[in-house]
Amino acid sequence: MVRHVVMWQFKSEAEGKSKDENMQIVKDMLYSLVPRISEIKRMEVGIDLTHSSASMDLMLLTEFDSIESLNIYAAHPEHLAVAKYVSKVVDSRIVLDCEI
Repeated sequence: MVRHVVMWQFKSEAEGKSKDENMQIVKDMLYSLVPRISEIKRMEVGIDLTHSSASMDLMLLTEFDSIESLNIYAAHPEHLAVAKYVSKVVDSRIVLDCEI
């Protein structure tokens, strides 16, 4: 099993929307992938509660059967459409892919 964790720091404003609006849009977009990409075995998306100086704004946790399944997800057109929007509204991203 492979776990894919991504955390983002969002811009204060982008695409004519506030940070909070864009975080909710991205959260909804990510969850919409679950029924469309069968390789996703589990997904959780969370918005930061503490807003500390060490916090990221939004976290994605997904699980896949294998690294090959993760790669299929990564190249899937629906995922690429979400990634395109995300790239416009975030300042930074941290990623970890690990075996569990």
